[in-house]
Amino acid sequence: MSRPAVRSLALLAAGAAVLTMTAAAPPDPAGGTAPPDKSPVAVGHGGAVSSVDPDASAAGIEVLRRGGNAVDAAVATAAALGVTEPYSAGIGGGGYFVHYDAKRGKVSTIDGRETAPRSADERLFLEDGEPIPFAEAVTSGLSVGTPGTAATWQDALDTWGSKELREVLRPAERLAREGFTVDETFRRQTADNEERFRDFPASAELFLPGGELPAVGSTLTNPDLAGTYRLLAREGAGAFYRGPLARDVVRTVRKPPAAPGTDRAVRPGDLTTADLRGYTTRHQAPSRTDYRGLDVYGMAPSSSGGTTVGEALNILEALDGGRRGALGETDRARYLHRLIEASRVAFADRGRWVGDPAFEDVPTRGLLAQRFAAARACLISDHAVLTGPVAPGDPRDPADCERGDADEKAPTTYEGESTTHLTTADRWGNVVAYTLTIEQTGGSGITVPGRGFLLNNELTDFSFAPAAPDVHDPNLPGPGKRPRSSMSPTVVLDRGTPVVALGSPGGSTIITTVLQTLTNHLDRGMPLAEAIAAPRATQRNTAATQIEPGLWADPVRQRLTELGHTFELNPEIGAATGVQRLPGGDWLAAAETERRGGGSAMVVHPRE
Repeated sequence: MSRPAVRSLALLAAGAAVLTMTAAAPPDPAGGTAPPDKSPVAVGHGGAVSSVDPDASAAGIEVLRRGGNAVDAAVATAAALGVTEPYSAGIGGGGYFVHYDAKRGKVSTIDGRETAPRSADERLFLEDGEPIPFAEAVTSGLSVGTPGTAATWQDALDTWGSKELREVLRPAERLAREGFTVDETFRRQTADNEERFRDFPASAELFLPGGELPAVGSTLTNPDLAGTYRLLAREGAGAFYRGPLARDVVRTVRKPPAAPGTDRAVRPGDLTTADLRGYTTRHQAPSRTDYRGLDVYGMAPSSSGGTTVGEALNILEALDGGRRGALGETDRARYLHRLIEASRVAFADRGRWVGDPAFEDVPTRGLLAQRFAAARACLISDHAVLTGPVAPGDPRDPADCERGDADEKAPTTYEGESTTHLTTADRWGNVVAYTLTIEQTGGSGITVPGRGFLLNNELTDFSFAPAAPDVHDPNLPGPGKRPRSSMSPTVVLDRGTPVVALGSPGGSTIITTVLQTLTNHLDRGMPLAEAIAAPRATQRNTAATQIEPGLWADPVRQRLTELGHTFELNPEIGAATGVQRLPGGDWLAAAETERRGGGSAMVVHPRE
């Protein structure tokens, strides 16, 4: 199958799906009508936005309608998610921003990951030489990294945007001031955090109005966040990193405002105003993988997303000799077997080699080299299952079928799943894939008093101690160091033209979600919405592979079990969103149908 044929197959299938789904756009806010219901697919022209939330998608569409581009819309959508998805993202966190410039045909990225305080060292989470309990580390000032989200917004707008920060923050400021409707997902996530929130008066006041869980259907406002957004609109993102707001952030981290009488041990952090003043985003080249003639771009380290997705794709290609269409022609059992094994091997290499490149010698090119993929692919058989965890290979000097030293096995560290992803596109053909987070659901649980946002617990993404005592761990804490991430915002091009852009939340399952969605769409010809909705598996170099209920009940599980796979049930893996360029210049936006309550896809001008 030729490269254009691969793309045409996916586009043709996508068009068929459009016939059965509703394409929705929000009403003009000036008209005074309510935001639309969620729709998982939208098709049309003028630009597109896909996120988990209809209010947030509507904010992005509003900016596109007023002449903004994909970058403007991405920042507007992200700011609105800080209102409606405060347990997943917001200005108390960080993320990764991937941008495709249609005029230049170029993909660029911004690393807006949080950083450790300058005082941090490898002993950050050790007491008496032993790692402190993970839950205690999360709910503390110790876990809070210098937030990068506000700086990312300003940097993206200054570099590629067409509007000022004050303009793109207007929809989110209005949403915070006037409120949004609480849904079942928001109430459930609040309930999951209720015990923690009650230990911090500012969190309880904001998220437990009247001392109770917010009722489904009620309106929740956040006037403090509205005020914070007005401050940033007036003074720029620099107001987050110096001045009264910065001092409030530092005070909250260093003296966590816990409720009097609480029995929770809340450790203080060591963040300083100098840490905030010194924070900078990083512009860096994206990771790039040539997959069956398509260019797959993602985030290079400090995220492990681009290298691990890329290596797994390279391994899959090596398994069938690179023949286009081969993976799509295999039966589902063989496809899933290869997907699982490729992911297992790629995660082994991720754990050993990927960290913050400002501190670690990360062999990014080697991890993405076809030679390394071939050396690792030969470990995989269609007739047997690798025993996890497998040992890493050496991308600096690949040895064919080298099984590695068992003592070098690097288990996957825990990463919280409270992240969000959005994708945007505009009428000029520009595209943004943006993943942002505060780490686990509810972050640190600590709200900055009077400011309306939760602080992250991103530093718990570091390894608390080396995985193996005699093997270097690239993900230990350090001064100003960025913890390793799995966020995988991805843009796929065909001869410089966008094919699809997508990403997902889900901690380390982000990588497997993006990998499976890409292969569903590009190799197996699924329409984008179906590729997103399909039941998922996630293998991260562990003994068992986690699968969703749709695969648990599928006869294919028995076939894979007979081959030697072991499975555990995971009720929900990831929550992807994406956009796709259609023939003639239309955009298709796609989101989840059910996961996390379903997502929200919108276009500026829906196809009739």
